[in-house]
Amino acid sequence: MKLWIFLLVAGCATLVTAQCPLCNTMKWGRCEQNGSPQCSCTLLTGNGDPVNIDCSTLCWCVNSAGVRRSDKGDKNINCTTLVETYWIRFQLTHKEVSGSINDKDLKNAFGAEMKSRYSLDPSLIDDLQYDPDARMIVMDVKKPKGERTTDLGRIAYYMEKDVKVLPLFYNDTNKFITKVSGQNVGMEKILVYYVDEVAPTFTMKNLSGGIIAVIVVVVLVVVLGLLLLFFYRRQQKKKYKKTPQRELDNM
Repeated sequence: MKLWIFLLVAGCATLVTAQCPLCNTMKWGRCEQNGSPQCSCTLLTGNGDPVNIDCSTLCWCVNSAGVRRSDKGDKNINCTTLVETYWIRFQLTHKEVSGSINDKDLKNAFGAEMKSRYSLDPSLIDDLQYDPDARMIVMDVKKPKGERTTDLGRIAYYMEKDVKVLPLFYNDTNKFITKVSGQNVGMEKILVYYVDEVAPTFTMKNLSGGIIAVIVVVVLVVVLGLLLLFFYRRQQKKKYKKTPQRELDNM
């Protein structure tokens, strides 16, 4: 009897969960009813428990794209203003293609693709350079300083996900592929560089330990080299002293 009751409860729980739709905002989210008629989406982190970020031990300043732009510190770190990212450089490597690719067609294709995917104005593509031998594309996207309408950080975030085939939504087949000169060009790698309106505030204090280690290694190598040279010269002198002298034969 208890077994039947357990199966009935489990079936009802499964039915309630099945009534909730998929999370449209995040494919890894879990949509379920938490004690109320309405469904809610939750995202589990770590081992299933919420992760508490303690800013009293480690904090830093970020730009508008969420990229760190200062040294790491504690809660007393001073991040006075949110610095805007106005220039993003995309370095991409495309997959092998059968035909040649024209630089102008490539820029136009990227402009159309960026507009359809991320609603980016193609005129913001300041420059695009292409190296066919390395299959490398370097694209600079800039907006005027002070402009706050276009969110370049959001565009860079989603583009990186699409190229790395880690889209946040369910249509995983919608990879970043653009059509150039009549052929589909897919991407293999992507690197994103951020330039802010104000220079970052990194210092050399976090590098001091590494610099000291390098200096110590260099000094040890020099000392070892001098010792080896000393023993080599000493050994050579011993050989010269042990060589027997021969008298010259009379002519």
